[in-house]
Amino acid sequence: MTRRTTLASALAAPLLTAPPPSRAAAVERPLFGAKHWRLANGLRVVLAENRRAPVVAHYVFYGAGSGEDPAGLSGIAHFMEHMMFKGSANVPTGAFSRAVSREGGQDNAFTSRDTTAYFQHVESSRLALMMRMEADRMAGPLFNAAEFEAERGVVIEERRQVVESQPRSRFREAFDAAMWGAQHWRGRPIIGWMDEIRAITRADMLEFFAQRYAPSNAVLVVAGDCTEARLRELVDETYARVPARSFIARARDAIPAAPGEARVERRDAATREAIYTRAIAAPSATWGAAQHANPLEVLGHILGGGTGSRLHRALVEAGLAVTAGAGYDGETAGASIFSISATLRAPTTREALESAILREVQRIIDDGVTDAEVTRSRRQLTAGALLSLDGIGAAPRILGGVLTLGLPIEEAEHWPERLRAVTAAQVNEAARAVLPGALATTGWLLPA
Repeated sequence: MTRRTTLASALAAPLLTAPPPSRAAAVERPLFGAKHWRLANGLRVVLAENRRAPVVAHYVFYGAGSGEDPAGLSGIAHFMEHMMFKGSANVPTGAFSRAVSREGGQDNAFTSRDTTAYFQHVESSRLALMMRMEADRMAGPLFNAAEFEAERGVVIEERRQVVESQPRSRFREAFDAAMWGAQHWRGRPIIGWMDEIRAITRADMLEFFAQRYAPSNAVLVVAGDCTEARLRELVDETYARVPARSFIARARDAIPAAPGEARVERRDAATREAIYTRAIAAPSATWGAAQHANPLEVLGHILGGGTGSRLHRALVEAGLAVTAGAGYDGETAGASIFSISATLRAPTTREALESAILREVQRIIDDGVTDAEVTRSRRQLTAGALLSLDGIGAAPRILGGVLTLGLPIEEAEHWPERLRAVTAAQVNEAARAVLPGALATTGWLLPA
């Protein structure tokens, strides 16, 4: 399954029942207090110990997502995620997931633009088994030739279900390609273009594995009921024995100077509402004016983050739209986007809705945001971070996601503190730098 993992999505992970720490304690201490070290083969190891329940989350992240798909082979990172379950040197095809299930655990994997990750949630005494099997898969999957075409069919069917049968997914795919270009890493779908999925060979996959799946391009994160001494012992018995390999470092394409298409309109018989979308190229924590990343997150919340936001008041409460929102994700390798969306409420015209949105955007550019708005947004955005401390899946997703971007672990450990430090002046500077950007596309998905 493809899925984008961010701090915001990780913070929504299920929580254990222990009460959250106080606000003051969270400011003084790192979120997870994780221990981390690097093995001789280059693998980074992270432990976020949490002894409140006898369970562990075991994750391996590779710094290879769909953004690393070679030209003409979009979808290979995601296809390979599927094939990694088709056996390795000492674990027959299908045996990995059966073993996890037999032990009462859960396992899965996901591919985003920046990473591919494999994980298991199990009772803590089963951690050694998980590490043996995952290290075996890291050392060398089989990409079973007898199952290659059958799994291609599974991926194609997944594309039909999650993209081609969904009007909004079809539109978003066309929108991204129109803005960035169909072969740009931001313009290609994570799951891949259909004709290119059909073109991927087993030899292509073996080459992609050799180029991207080295231990030194991976991060192991264990969270839960495990001590550092025990994890070091298990790591030495498993992952430390995987041979070191060279890998091709991530290199994202430069962004175009202007969008391929500044406006995109699509009509779809399965669509019942007119949906507006606007995307503007923006810096991220790893690219461009990175100092704007945290202020842009606050800006997204002020402009379109829920019922207290400016767009909600100007559009939804005014009767122009059914929904309205804005968002930004600074956790990516390369350029990011600042997005605005709304669903039109009849009998409002498209022109009236779009004009109202542009007025709100221009008002922020001209007049800025207030200290009170920034204080409210910082408080609401960081509340989830405090509650996330006990989530069994939150720590590995946050820590692994940050480290595979090449950012220091402090980016994850002290994210709430950095967000609380954002000022109205910084938000206004970021807004004026990004919102008028030339690389932007406006789209409408309309009923037929």
